[in-house]
Order: sequence, then C-alpha cells, then structure tokens
Amino acid sequence: MPTWQQLRDVKLNEYTDAADGWGKVSSRSNADKDRVDNEMLARIRKSQEGKAAEAAEADLDQLARNYQYLHTECGLVRTALNGLAAELAAPQKKLKQALEDAENLKFTVHADGSVEYPAGGENLIDKKPIPGGTANGSQFGLFSPTAPPMYQGQGNSPLLNPPGLYPGLGGGNPNQAKAQAVANAIAAAVHEANEIDGRYSGVLRHLKADPGLKVENKDLADAAADTKRLQDAAGKYVAASDIPQGRSTEENAKWWNGLTQEQRDEYATLFPASVGALDGIPSTVRDDANRMVFAESKAKYEIELAGIPPEPKPKLVSYGARGGMVYSQKWLDWHHKYEGRQADLKGWLHGMNAIESRLERPAGSGMPEAYLLKFDAEKDDGRVILANGNPDTADHTAVYVPGTKTKLSDIEGDLGRTDALWSQTNGLVPNQSVSTITWFDYNAPNDIPAATLNKYGEEGAPTLRQFMNGMETAQGGPDRSHTTVMGHSYGSTVAGMATQQDRGAGPLADDIIAVGSPGMQVEHASDLGVGKEHVWAMGGDGDDVLVRQGGRLVGHGEGFTIPTDKGFGGNIMASDAKDHGDFWVPGRNSLFNQGAVIAGLHDKVTLD
Repeated sequence: MPTWQQLRDVKLNEYTDAADGWGKVSSRSNADKDRVDNEMLARIRKSQEGKAAEAAEADLDQLARNYQYLHTECGLVRTALNGLAAELAAPQKKLKQALEDAENLKFTVHADGSVEYPAGGENLIDKKPIPGGTANGSQFGLFSPTAPPMYQGQGNSPLLNPPGLYPGLGGGNPNQAKAQAVANAIAAAVHEANEIDGRYSGVLRHLKADPGLKVENKDLADAAADTKRLQDAAGKYVAASDIPQGRSTEENAKWWNGLTQEQRDEYATLFPASVGALDGIPSTVRDDANRMVFAESKAKYEIELAGIPPEPKPKLVSYGARGGMVYSQKWLDWHHKYEGRQADLKGWLHGMNAIESRLERPAGSGMPEAYLLKFDAEKDDGRVILANGNPDTADHTAVYVPGTKTKLSDIEGDLGRTDALWSQTNGLVPNQSVSTITWFDYNAPNDIPAATLNKYGEEGAPTLRQFMNGMETAQGGPDRSHTTVMGHSYGSTVAGMATQQDRGAGPLADDIIAVGSPGMQVEHASDLGVGKEHVWAMGGDGDDVLVRQGGRLVGHGEGFTIPTDKGFGGNIMASDAKDHGDFWVPGRNSLFNQGAVIAGLHDKVTLD
C-alpha cells in the first residue's frame, strides 16, 4: 500500500520504459513465430522426409507454440505496466498539486498525511490570533454526501459547523478550512493510488510462467485467465467499449489508424476476439489476434475433454425376473452430465485440427500463407473465416460462402474447396496474387427442412455485406482488387440477399458465382447489382438437381426462377460435377471455369 511519499516519488517513466522492453520481446516473439512457421518449417518439408522430418516438424511446432505464448504473456505485462503508469499519473498529479498548495500556504505535511496549519484570524472577543492546529484528511472530502457516517465531520471540525468557525466567537482561523482541503486532497490521491496498485499488483503477480522449455495446454489456459484478469484490472486504461461496435468499416479503420502502435498492440493483446473480428482493419492484425483466441480455445477444450471420465461399463444391466435390460444408473448419470458436452468438444477439436493444419502449412509449400480472420467455436455451429493469401494485397480475391449443414466440426471439406480454388486460379495467373477465403460467419441451416427457410439468409446477409465492405476498406478501395463472391447451395441464397444490403456502398463484388444454387431471392441476374454479364451459375447432376429444383419450389428464387435458368439472365457455365458437392475436383472443367472467373479471364470460361 503506497504512502503519499511513495506516490510523490514514483517515477512513472520507469514503468513505461519497462513496458517498452516487454513490448519489444512480445513483438520479437511474434516475428520469430512467423519465421518458424513460414521459413524453417518450409525448408524442413522441402529437404527432409520420413521420421526425421516428422520429429523436426514436431520440434518446430512446439517452438512456434512457445513463441506464441511469449508473444501473449509479454504483451500482457506491457499492457499492465502501461496501464499502471497511466492510471497512477492522475493521483500523483493531484498529490503534487496539494503538496504545492501546502508549501505556498506555509503548511506542514506530516508523514501520516495530516496537515499542520499556523495561527490565523482574530478572536472577536480578545482580539488574539486563533490558534493553529492539524487537519486529518478524508478520502471522501469533508462534506461529501456519499461518505460513510464514520467519515462525516473528520478533521478537527464537526459536520454541523463549517470549517474555521467556533460557536460564540464569530470569526475563525481561515487556515483551518484550507488545511482541511489539502489534507483531503492528499488522502483522496493516496486512496486512489492504493486502489490502482491493488488492481494491477494482483495481475502482475499472476504473470509468470513455469520453468521449462515446453509450453503446454495448461500454460495457454493460464494465459487466457491472465488476459481476463487484466481486462478487469485495466478497464479504466483500455476498455472493450473503446472498440467500435456496429459501425461502418470506414469508421473501424479510422479508429484503428488513429491509435499509436503501442495502443494497437494493447487492444489486440487484451481483446483479441474483438480486434480479430473487426472488419476494415488489416488482415495481418486480425490473423495475429485470432491465432491467440484459437490457441487458447483449443488448449481449453483439450483440457476439458481430457477431464471427462470414460463412459461407464456396462451400459445396460439386467432388470426384473424376466431378464430385461435397462440403462445402468451410472451410465445415465454420465450421459446426462457429460455425453453432450463430450460430443461438442470432439466436434470442435476435429474442426480445429483441420484449421491448425492449414495455419501451420508454411508459404512455399504449394499454398500461400493462411490468415485466420475470425474464429468462434461456440456460436451456433461455429464461426470460421480463413484466407489463403493476404486479401488486403491480392490482385484477385474470392470469398466462398458454404451452405446447408456447414459446421465447425466438418469445416475441413470447405477449407479443401478454397484450397482447390486458390491452386486453380493461381495457375491461371501465376504472376498475380490470389486470395481465396472460406467465409463461414453465419448460422447455416442444419438440414434440408431448415434450408427451406429464409431466416438464415436474412441473418447472414448483413454480416457478409459488412465483411465485403471491410475487405474493400482494408484493400484501399473498390478498384484495388478484382473480387468474386461464390455461394454454394444455401450459401448462394445468403450471397443473393447480401447484394440487397447497403446498396449505397456499391456492388457486393465484381463477379458473383452461384454453384448448385436453390435461388438467390431475386428474379433476374441484373437485380444482383453487378451487371448480368458478371453473374455466373453452375449446376451438377445427381442430388444437385434435387437441391436446385427444391429451392425453386420453396421460393428461394423470386418468380420461381433460379440462377441456372436461361431466364435468369446470367452466364451458365459448363459443368462436369456429378453431384452437389463435386464442383471442386482438380482437373475438372467445373473448377477451371470457377478459377477463370476469379482470375478475371472471362473469355476462357466455357458456357453451357
């Protein structure tokens, strides 16, 4: 608990200097992690094979994990020290002003914070100076209506009598009220500093790592807990409410660009999920933030899954004289308490393993660097936005919107489709940069009956529109990149509805592709806002016919018109897809045509 002397003498620049040092370690750790992921691992995979390569990759994966942990924890220390210094500045300033006032008034401030004042004024009866005294300060102020009863009237002067007045004497010592004010200011400053010190000291005590060279799940879970503690402690210094919510992507970018680099680092460290989901800011920033969220979430889920006891055996036990079988009570207890959660955890981790595999694949391995632009395992069936290549700098950018039955647990298939799209498009324009994005940021229908409803598209369309606006903002304008939105199945319905959102912001994209579409909630290609010559549709055989015609029947196409109809007015591309999920097979015409549209090579597209 600091004294007023300690508050006076503390050198806040020493805290900020230390914070700068921790910040440099955090930044260096992040850079080292990227070097391991994108340089060292790529060399290992190119030069080695077999068990030696597997062992080396495992060691480097662990090293990258260690750097990720250092990046997070050192960033938290930096933010805590900066927050402590920033918040202590106000009470220190108040204290120094009170001490200056005391010196100017010739008062004496004692070690306990009391203020001695000299004789002053005149007794109206005997004309002698009124004696001096000592004022004891209250953090609440002498006449504060919110002060507890125990503090009312502190400091040599009862509450019923204004400071410096004595009954029957008329006048009073004018120094008394001034001394009381100084003493109260000192007490309030010290109290404020103690409250700040208590908040931050608790956080800093927890910011320590176990000895050893291996960061484990428990360490990452501790990092998440450390982040939460610092969020609570540093709320007056850097708050989640500072981060824009519900604003335009231009406003998001303006807020971000108005921060210093140190402030950006602090918001990203303290609120990674919020920063990682903010449309309009650089993809590199979002990726760093979301990787923190991803690593800590995966560690938490793995720890929780490991803590679930095994399913009791036997599951069934005999019951009654006739030998009937019923569930055992132990199994029923386990089933009600654990089975549903266990299934969720296994599903999430299955999907997260697929995401992790893509994130760990270094640039130069046949695919570009991956960027995790959003991650949330627990919202509906999950949320994932993952880009192959940096969309902020890409010459050609494609956003793939998946359809019915999409969920985090099965995201591997969708990631594979955008991998195939990138490889195909990159092969067509090898001297230009390409980014293909899996955009799963809406609650997709879980089954065919749900897919007959419009509500999933109505909820997802504004989010897709916001993402496309944000991508354009981060790229630097509508002409910076050739953009394509591709919707598969119900995803095309979401894309069609997104074109009707925020029409004043311009077209949703340069080109729109509808693959296996049950309808786009418009009657004609020209209603999509990109020009009918920039609308492309593709259908397949087998169950794809059922999906498209079923969508027609339930009204996903205005006027019962769907994109593969001639009357819709768009370009109908040739397709060799054998079923509803067969559009992304390498070497097939279906994939080639999609890649040609994404690459802007419209004259190479084969039409039906």
